[in-house]
Amino acid sequence: MTKRHPRRRPAEDAPCETAGEHTSSTPLLPSPVDEPPVDELDPVWRALANPWRRYLLDLIRSAPRTTGELATACAGLSRFAVMQHLDVLTEAKLVVARRRGRQRWNHLNPVPIQRIHERWVRRFEGHWAEALVGLKRTLEERNDGAGTSSAAAG
Repeated sequence: MTKRHPRRRPAEDAPCETAGEHTSSTPLLPSPVDEPPVDELDPVWRALANPWRRYLLDLIRSAPRTTGELATACAGLSRFAVMQHLDVLTEAKLVVARRRGRQRWNHLNPVPIQRIHERWVRRFEGHWAEALVGLKRTLEERNDGAGTSSAAAG
C-alpha cells in the first residue's frame, strides 16, 4: 500500500512567480479566487449531470414528445418527477416546451450542448486529428518496413 502525503500549501512568505519572473512556457494562472466565477453554462452542466435528464433528452432527440409519453417511458419515475426534470431541462434551455391544447410537447434545443462542444471539445479536435494522422503514418511506415524486410528474407 502506498503512503499518501498530505498536500502542503506554500508558506505565505514563499517566493511566487510574477509576470516579470515567469520563465516557463506555461501561461500564468489568474489570481486566486474564493468562489469560481459564475458561468452561463452552469445550468446546462447541472442538467446534464443527472442520468434521468440525459435519458429524457435521448427520448426527445429524434422527435418531440409529450410529457405524458415521457412519463410513460420513465416507469421508474412518477409523472411529477418527470415534470420536475423537464423543468430543470427547460431552465437550462435544453428543452423548449410548446403547448398544443392540453398537451405539452417537449422539443430538444441542441444549442447549449453545441456551446459546450465549442468551448471544451473543438479546441482539441485539431490536435487529436494531427496526432491520429501521425500515428497512422507511423504505423504504415512500420508495416511497410516490416513487409519489405520479410519479403527480402523470404
